[in-house]
Amino acid sequence: MLRTAFGEQCLSRACIFEWHKRFKEVRDSVDDNPRSGRPMTSKTDDCVVRVQELIRANWRLTIRELSVEVGASYGTCQAILTQDLNMRRVAEKFVPRILTAEQKEWHLSVATNMLQEAESEENFMGQIIMGNKTWVYGYDPETKCPSSQWKSADSPRPKKVRQVRSKVKDMLIVFFDIEGIVHYEYFPQGQTVNQQFYLQVLKRMRLAVSLPNFALKSPNRIFIFYLGR
Repeated sequence: MLRTAFGEQCLSRACIFEWHKRFKEVRDSVDDNPRSGRPMTSKTDDCVVRVQELIRANWRLTIRELSVEVGASYGTCQAILTQDLNMRRVAEKFVPRILTAEQKEWHLSVATNMLQEAESEENFMGQIIMGNKTWVYGYDPETKCPSSQWKSADSPRPKKVRQVRSKVKDMLIVFFDIEGIVHYEYFPQGQTVNQQFYLQVLKRMRLAVSLPNFALKSPNRIFIFYLGR
C-alpha cells in the first residue's frame, strides 16, 4: 500500500517490516537510537584557535594527532588547516648546511658592503670573478644524421635510444666574470680534494687573470669561489 501511494520515495519493504516490528514493541519515537563513540564536533572559533596553537607548538603534527588532541573529527581538523588557516603540508628541503646566527650576520654584513660598493662604483660588477665546480659527463657522440640509413617503403622506420649519460665523468672547475670564462681546469684523476688543492687552483687562476689582456680590464679583481655542489 505504501509503495502504491508514494512510489520510489517510500521506504523499502525490509525497512518497513523493521519499523513495524519496533512499533509493535511499544516504541513511540522515530529518532535513531543513541550510538557509542565520539560525538561529532562542529567547527567553532575555539576549535580553530586550539588547532592553531597546537600547530605552532609542533609543526609536524598530523591531522589524526590533531583530531585526538582537539576532540574533533578528522574532516573538521582538515578543513580548519586548509580553509581557515590556509596551510598545506610540505616536506623539508635539503640544504648544504644550516648557518648559525653569527654566520648569517657575517653574510649579511658582506652582502651589505658589496651592495654599497656596487652603488658607489660604476664598474664594480666587472671586478668580480665567480668560481664553481660541476660534474661533466660523457655522452653518445653519434647524432641523428650519421645514424640515418636506407629503408624500403614496407619496412619499419629504424629506432635508436636517445643520448644518455655514460659512467665516464670528470670534475670541472670554472671561473668566470661578466664577460665569460676566464679560467677552467679539470680535477686530476685520484686527486685528493682538500685545502691545499684549492689553494693551488686559486694560484693558477690568479696567474691566468694577471695576464695583460685581463689586467688591463681591471687591476683590482674580487674573487668569489663557491665550493658547494
